[in-house]
Parts: sequence; structure tokens; C-alpha cells
Amino acid sequence: MLLSGRLRPIVARRKGVAIKNKPSHDSEHRAFEIGILLKGANALAECVAGIALFSVPASTIAALAVRLTQHELQQDPRDFVAGHVIAWAQGFSTSQEQYYGIYLLSHGVIKLALVAALLARLLWAYPVSIVVLLAFVVYQLYRFELTNSWGLIALSIFDLVVIWLIWQEYRSIRRS
Repeated sequence: MLLSGRLRPIVARRKGVAIKNKPSHDSEHRAFEIGILLKGANALAECVAGIALFSVPASTIAALAVRLTQHELQQDPRDFVAGHVIAWAQGFSTSQEQYYGIYLLSHGVIKLALVAALLARLLWAYPVSIVVLLAFVVYQLYRFELTNSWGLIALSIFDLVVIWLIWQEYRSIRRS
């Protein structure tokens, strides 16, 4: 596997029976591993952000946004990004902070569990991961309709690529 720095035989479990399949040397398998590791890093970042939102008051977040964009706004008071960051931070309420904290932490924990199961090559994790990630994509697209946040579109595209990689890897394992 990619984690060990070299390829080695992979074992998947199905109803207590270990299924050995030869390691794949193709780029698709490597892309799967990289995609899953990136998804794991994303999930870890979501967990950290969720915990931070529970730990940091909304007023501190607004003050930090002002501090980070102050120099840019002094140079260009109509700066698009800085202006949106300030508007977002000033409208960030305690209830929004709690919502995003719960959302990020739960989303991150679920994805970390799925990434761990996929890296362990547990057969059930492949279809479950596909269903869960598809549900996240649907929700992200719904949220995009409400917020017009293009970050949600980027995350949805990344999730769709990872879903495709999971599907390809699952088919490969099932064929062996």
C-alpha cells in the first residue's frame, strides 16, 4: 500500500474470510489511495475546525477576520474577497457557530471512520462510503442553492471523483 512506501499484498475481509488480492500497480489504484488519504486529511481538518468552533466565540472569529483583512482593505476598500470575509464574519452568529461546529465535527468523524475502513480494505466500506459521500454531495448542492458558496461545488466535485475511485477499486477487488 502507499502508506508503507511499497506495494504489498492486500487482505480484505468478507464475513470472516480473508480475501487476498495482488497489489495493483496501475495508476488507478494509486489514485484511489491518494484520493482516500486526501479525503482523510480533509476529514481531520473538518474535525479540528468543528472543535475550534466550539472553543472560539463568534466575536473572536469576527475580530480575527477583521484583523486578517485589514491590510488588504486599506489598500483596496472594495476588495472582493476581503469584503466578503468581513461580511460573513460580522453576520456569523452563535447559532451558526454551533450549527457549523456540529456539522463539521460529525461530517469529519464519519469520513474518518470510512477512510479507516477503506484503508483496512473492509469490503462493506466501499458501498457504504459511496452512499454516504453521495448523501454529502446532495446536501452540499442543497446548501449551495442557499449560500452560493463555490467552495461547496469544489468539495462536491472532489467527492464525486473520490466516489468514482472507490467504485473502481471496489470493482477491482470484487473481480479478484
